[in-house]
Amino acid sequence: MTATRVCALSELEQDTARRVEVEGVPIAVVLDSNGEVHAIGDTCTHGDISLSEGFVEGETLECWAHGSAFSLRTGRPLNLPAYEPVPVYVVQIDGDDVLIDPNLKKEV
Repeated sequence: MTATRVCALSELEQDTARRVEVEGVPIAVVLDSNGEVHAIGDTCTHGDISLSEGFVEGETLECWAHGSAFSLRTGRPLNLPAYEPVPVYVVQIDGDDVLIDPNLKKEV
């Protein structure tokens, strides 16, 4: 598989999650306060809630429904009630294009 363009880098708002879908896989794309782009699974492992509707703080994305925060780097939950991690995807930047291959997960 090859990476798919999901959005323009210039379209991302800092400290805000954006939901994209690649090959049927929901992914939350985040431009953090340091200017780094992250891509994690968009579904909270606790309650089947879209994480992209949550809150970005530092290097975490917090589920709006129950408050579990997930690391943007590792996908691991940092607090309960979630205890299962979400997948983390490799992000490629090509000029202004943000590219993600849902079959290429980061090893953490």
